[in-house]
This record gives sequence, C-alpha cells and structure tokens, in this order.
Amino acid sequence: MTKKDLDRYKKLLLKKKEEVLRAMKHIEQDTLSQSQRDASGDLSGYTLHMADIATDSYDREFSLGLATNAQQILYEIEEALKRVQEKHFGDCQTCGKPINRRRLTAIPYASLCIECQSKEETKRRGAGPSSGLPPELRG
Repeated sequence: MTKKDLDRYKKLLLKKKEEVLRAMKHIEQDTLSQSQRDASGDLSGYTLHMADIATDSYDREFSLGLATNAQQILYEIEEALKRVQEKHFGDCQTCGKPINRRRLTAIPYASLCIECQSKEETKRRGAGPSSGLPPELRG
C-alpha cells in the first residue's frame, strides 16, 4: 500500500474514532449518568411502578451494550492505526492477503478479509453458548 493510501485510511480511521467517541459521550450523558427517576422524567415523590423500573433497567442495559460495542470498535480502530504506522495496514491478520479496498473504505478498522471474516463468524455461530469449553466437553 502506498503512503498516500495509508494517509487516506489514517484520516478515515481518525474520523471514525471521533464519531465513536462522540457516540459514547452521548450514551453516557443521556443514559448512564442519570438516575432512574431522572431518566424516566418522574419528578414526583411517588415510587415508580415496577414495570417502569423494568423498562428503565432494560434501557440502561441496552445502552451499556451499545457502549461496550463502541468500546470494542474503538479498540479495533486503535489497532488499525498501529498497523498504519507499522505499514502493515490492509493485510488480513489471518491469511496475510490484501483486504479489498472497498471493504477498508466501508470498515477502515477491518483486520480480516471477507473470506477469513466469514470463517470466523461461522466458527463463532457454530460454537454456541458452550464456546468457552474445550471441544471434548461441548455437547
């Protein structure tokens, strides 16, 4: 990959990083930094209904999931920026083949080519909930 290409992808990665950080800040401000009473808009002294509490809890858990996903993307962006600096950017981390440029433009932090990504996802789906277990203990 040429220096010009690396610079272009670095700019894409930095822009994506900025977007993810902005989204994480939004999640924190809107959901995670508020109490349940503030989040629901209930300013009265009455106890919240259990269904309202459950909905608020679900919303908070959902937001935590979004924040976790954003944190993972941020990590992947940082790893991609390291690969740009080391001039290894654009090569599949599994097979070593070049990653399609359209893929890198769409997902600049991609570390796997389409084929290896597909295999990885198939492995994860096939492993199911017992994926942490050794193969001989899986059902």
